[in-house]
Amino acid sequence: MAELDTSGGGHKKGPGVKKGKKLSTRVDLTPMVDLGFLLITFFIFTTTMSQPTALRLFLPKDTEKPEEQNKAKASGALTILLAKNNGIFYYEGELAPDASNFKSTGFKEIRDIIINKKKSVKPEDFVVVIKPNKESTYKNVVDMLDEMAINVVKRYALVDISPVEDELIVKSGG
Repeated sequence: MAELDTSGGGHKKGPGVKKGKKLSTRVDLTPMVDLGFLLITFFIFTTTMSQPTALRLFLPKDTEKPEEQNKAKASGALTILLAKNNGIFYYEGELAPDASNFKSTGFKEIRDIIINKKKSVKPEDFVVVIKPNKESTYKNVVDMLDEMAINVVKRYALVDISPVEDELIVKSGG
């Protein structure tokens, strides 16, 4: 129990000087300590009860044949390749042998490309394949997943990049 005593000090002594009444001021700090411990326990309980937030993923349904699990129509597919320095490459359908449909873009233009492809294809056939390069950043992958949420793309996949596509990125300077 803590207390503060401010009882008198420099009174004059002598004839004709009345002795003043000494008042004792006592401040009890025990409730302050209790309040401190209550606050500490409150913050401990509230921080342990908060749940981490995560991105919701919709996984494909299982099929009997594993080769048919991830089948998609080539006409409805849009493949987006993420490279270093925020570079984005894409192609529609399957990659042509001469890489004539292999194009480059930036994060500002990719939204228009997704919207145009989505309009030109049936909703059940539209799928976006995202392939990050080894040199792409985690931020780029998260930004691309945000684009999928913004454009309400229901079917998309995050897939490893093939060596042919990786070579095309290197040749393109990405």
